[in-house]
Amino acid sequence: MTEREFKISGMTCHHCVMAVKKELEKIQALDVKDVRVGTVQVAYDESKVDPGRIREAVAEAGYSVVG
Repeated sequence: MTEREFKISGMTCHHCVMAVKKELEKIQALDVKDVRVGTVQVAYDESKVDPGRIREAVAEAGYSVVG
């Protein structure tokens, strides 16, 4: 399992946190460790989850991954 932190722009409140968490939890083989305003920490199996899919899920919640 790979553990990684993603920085997210546009998040300002608890609603933002919950929206991102909800989208990420839809991804199979991804464990959402922590979501806070501006960051998310996840663990995932690189053979099953592409980091691009994580970026897409964040975008679906209305935010963007920085970097």
